[in-house]
Amino acid sequence: MATYDMPAPTSGTDPLQRSLGELFSDLTRETATLIRQEVALARAEISQKAARMGRDVGMIAAGGAVAYAGLIVLLFGVALGLIALGMAPWAAYLLVGLVVGLIGGLIAWQGMSGLKHSDPVPRETIDTLKEDARWAKEQTR
Repeated sequence: MATYDMPAPTSGTDPLQRSLGELFSDLTRETATLIRQEVALARAEISQKAARMGRDVGMIAAGGAVAYAGLIVLLFGVALGLIALGMAPWAAYLLVGLVVGLIGGLIAWQGMSGLKHSDPVPRETIDTLKEDARWAKEQTR
């Protein structure tokens, strides 16, 4: 949870001797500062989560590329090897295609799993906003 230092009251006088207008002015200024800080925190938190999600999407793309390359090379090479061992050409190609497709699917599944566990909601910001609301409520009592 983030903590913030609130600006000191502008008046150098004792808070008990300050007018209601001065107190509300300080409260307004401090609330505006707090809101700006919360927006900055939300931006930072969302950026961090978006970067993490981008990495997971990259893993999905990489999984797809690996699966595609594997399909091209392994299907041809292994199927030719199986054909040389006496397997029917159609069966050799089918077997190799299933194995390589499974490997690509597992890589893509890992990326999807990472995305499912990503939480794009700025939870820290929400928590501090709730805390700020409690603080503001106490200040107006």
